[in-house]
Amino acid sequence: MKSITLEIANLAAVPAAAQQLATAIAESGQTVVAFEGEMGAGKTTLIRALCATLGVEDDVSSPTFALVNEYRDGQGQPIYHFDFYRVDSEEEAARLGAAEYFDSGYLCLVEWPSRVAGLLPPQRLLVELAVTGSESREIHLSISK
Repeated sequence: MKSITLEIANLAAVPAAAQQLATAIAESGQTVVAFEGEMGAGKTTLIRALCATLGVEDDVSSPTFALVNEYRDGQGQPIYHFDFYRVDSEEEAARLGAAEYFDSGYLCLVEWPSRVAGLLPPQRLLVELAVTGSESREIHLSISK
């Protein structure tokens, strides 16, 4: 997969970007998707829209305190949503079994991946969100190797 840049002009454009992201995930063959972006860039908002695109009917929210939420997609397969913002160390995440989730073969959506970089598989889909305006964002997708 070559790198892709998506433009989100406003909140109404998020579902279309999520559909493009779902297609990119499928085409990449990656099950670990790392979401990088500053606080408030829209990582959880994009993940919520992505999960809706994938058929998740549960309420999708940031697992800031639980560290991981599990949802089921439209085919009943698990999707794991991580938020490592409050994790103190890679060792803490390892004790919680993060690596086992990443190796499960199921879709893992990871917010704040740089906090657990040593636990992530070397090859993953990187989703970088940049704030370009009050509601606009630029999303850069690439495979990290």
